[in-house]
Amino acid sequence: MGSSAYSPLDQLMQVNPHRKTGIRRRNHGRPHSVEDEPEVPQLCWLTVKIVSMRNLCKADLLSQTDCYVKLWLPTASCQGGRTRTVPNCRNPVWNETFHFIIQREVKNVLELTVCDEDTLTADDQLFTVRFDVAKLQPGAKVHLSFELNPETQEELEVELLLENIPGASENITTNGVLVSREVCCLEVHVDERKTKSPYTRRHFTFTMKGSYEGTQDVSPSPLCSQGSSGTTTFHYIKHSQPRLHMTLPEESCFCDHGSARREMDVSVPLPSLALGKTVTVMRCGSYEVSVKEEDGGKNSDVRLGFDLCPEEQDFICKRKKVVAAALKNILHLDEDLQEDEVPVVAVVTTAGGVRSMTAMFGSLLALQDLGVLDCVSYISGLSATTWTMAKVYEDANWSQRDLRGPIDDIRKCVVKSKLHCFSLDHMKYYEKELCERKQEGHKLSFTDLWGLFIDCMLHHQESTQKLSDQQVALKQGQNPLPIYLSLNVKDDFSTLDFKEWVEFTPYEVGFLKYGAFVPSEAFGSEFFMGHLMKKLPESRICFLEGAWSNIFSHSFMDAVHLLGHSEDFWHRWTRGTERDVEEHPTLPKRPYEQPTCLSIPKGCLSNTLREMLTARPVVSTYHNFLKGLQLHNKYLENERFCMWKDTVLDSSPNQLGEMGDYLKLVDTAFFINTSCPPILRPERKVDVILHLSYNGGSQTLPLDLLSEYCSERGIPFPDVQLSQEERDHLKECYMFDHSSEAPILVYFPLVCDTFQKYKAPNVERDPTEMEQGRVDVSNCTAPYGTGLLTYTEENFNKLLNLCSYNILNNNHVILQALRAAVERKKRLKSSSSPHSSKLPSSVF
Repeated sequence: MGSSAYSPLDQLMQVNPHRKTGIRRRNHGRPHSVEDEPEVPQLCWLTVKIVSMRNLCKADLLSQTDCYVKLWLPTASCQGGRTRTVPNCRNPVWNETFHFIIQREVKNVLELTVCDEDTLTADDQLFTVRFDVAKLQPGAKVHLSFELNPETQEELEVELLLENIPGASENITTNGVLVSREVCCLEVHVDERKTKSPYTRRHFTFTMKGSYEGTQDVSPSPLCSQGSSGTTTFHYIKHSQPRLHMTLPEESCFCDHGSARREMDVSVPLPSLALGKTVTVMRCGSYEVSVKEEDGGKNSDVRLGFDLCPEEQDFICKRKKVVAAALKNILHLDEDLQEDEVPVVAVVTTAGGVRSMTAMFGSLLALQDLGVLDCVSYISGLSATTWTMAKVYEDANWSQRDLRGPIDDIRKCVVKSKLHCFSLDHMKYYEKELCERKQEGHKLSFTDLWGLFIDCMLHHQESTQKLSDQQVALKQGQNPLPIYLSLNVKDDFSTLDFKEWVEFTPYEVGFLKYGAFVPSEAFGSEFFMGHLMKKLPESRICFLEGAWSNIFSHSFMDAVHLLGHSEDFWHRWTRGTERDVEEHPTLPKRPYEQPTCLSIPKGCLSNTLREMLTARPVVSTYHNFLKGLQLHNKYLENERFCMWKDTVLDSSPNQLGEMGDYLKLVDTAFFINTSCPPILRPERKVDVILHLSYNGGSQTLPLDLLSEYCSERGIPFPDVQLSQEERDHLKECYMFDHSSEAPILVYFPLVCDTFQKYKAPNVERDPTEMEQGRVDVSNCTAPYGTGLLTYTEENFNKLLNLCSYNILNNNHVILQALRAAVERKKRLKSSSSPHSSKLPSSVF
């Protein structure tokens, strides 16, 4: 990648001149502007010449800067480059050239970091220039000056040249946001030839940065008359300019004349190899190292696309039959609904520990008694409401059976002391389960133990249920589809600064923002560039519950956000400085190009403070199925990505695209306490949302935050404005239906209003029953504090009956919303197409 006396482009073509021209693409859910572009060669050779710096500001107190420049283009190569150091100079000149192979459909941002070399301490990074390679046109050499500081006339000079590679091709899969590139498999063979050497150590270490395997050890079999060999493999991006780093054993360093006993590190660049051809890369002493490149390509195991998966689409078709029959019954319709007249209804919840779990049981019971549960197609939960969902979905026909049975079972668990969960037998059981989980290949965290505790707390015996097992409950459309919600976060960032919605269904697990999904049974397995590399046993759902309801994951900055305080003060102390800079001459602008950015990092003290403020005690850790995938060149123009982008790194593709080894999942309630986001995916076409709030503090705060979130991103959502009088004296139910573009919202705050006087709708309490109507849900403390795991039977029944009553007492509002949704669907149908097919009136 560094300077050379010959053309690397010529070398590339000479090594393998038989590659086909052009690019073959598989597109899934891509925007129209991307799909319709003509097919052109997309592999290019980028030449970067670091010329000089002018008027470099002084970094050392006693001398001028000892300056060098680091180059980093992670989408092209995992090998960084750097210039030589020019000591004690304000105007260093380098004139050093570096080369990269780039895929133009990927967002390639070249980072040039100017550093000051120090002898006694770590080198200082003075600043970084980030340049979008999409600004360049093939065949035109440009000489650019980046104006870093107009006042001091500080400038960095570089020369850039982009050239098409006419003889190379690459298969890619993309949805317009993420790109899965072609993968190769490198077989590395170590042959031990016949020798009389007395030394017996035969241990090799091979490393290929950026590969799935990373580092591998090889030990050939004991020497025999025929010789012996050892083999290992590396999977890597085909056009990533790989280098094979080898640590050779002591014996290989001996020549016939003898030498000192030592190990030797060797780094070998691997140009394009002919597939299936063995090439010797090292002969030394009694060993020979050879490599062979094989096609590692196969169909992607990660689904890149924003559409619903085929299984969910099939479920919705089946579910609409159930919903159509239920709506005809409760709305007293004269005719069967046609398929395009059936509204999609969703139930969403908020978090609140055992309070929310208990309250949700009461709400579901009331919806079932009213016949509304059969009108629901989706149930979305977060935090502790996922405990309710996981419990009911243990029965494949739960919504068709009386929920009072499961409620009686959960009542016994809630009122029972939790001390038994800490017994010696249970501790031994936890240890055994965690050891087995580690042996399976999962990365352990404290949330795994928390999940086992939840399982013990809510079940009389251990549950073996897995998320994919819930597919049985959906096979005939007999129940709503459950959606569980979590947040993916990054180290050194608060949840407000970086969070990504991750949804879990019995069919798939995936990211709303990226449109990337894997089968639920494959979640937790190891992936690379969209390919399943190592299948791990599917996690039991209790371990997922530990991740969904991870109450231990909030940082100090998260607490600041939850308390309603601004993070601006802390950001000033912990964030680096970033601003756009001009390059001269000015290059032509394109909508999808990113401006050239100058980043000036904070010092060690600020970095330490940042680490302290953003440190999370515990996060749930799973293998990252996005590992290796890269961002599309026009990802910021994709409307689905823009709908869900909400991190400070969304416009920093190198940092956003650092698809690390692990996902770090936290409880959604630490950002917005609602499970609504996956329901708002346009592909789900939800018409009515029944929003059940079990929040322990302000009942309107989650709704306000969700409304603001949707407004900022252009997501259709009802206007939920309430007067201060209404906020101070909340009713049991509100209906918001102000726009045909947004779903109808029926909102149930957790309040104790008419329940104080009525034990059932229109049935007044007698004086002896008044105590049963006094339910204190006005705050998040006792008797329903979020942290409480045990209730008295009386308090459990009060909360259950309250939430059930609030639904029953507002049945007319729910029916009004359903009727309005049916009428809206009929109007939409009459204004579009007159043709539609009848649904059979039979119900499962």
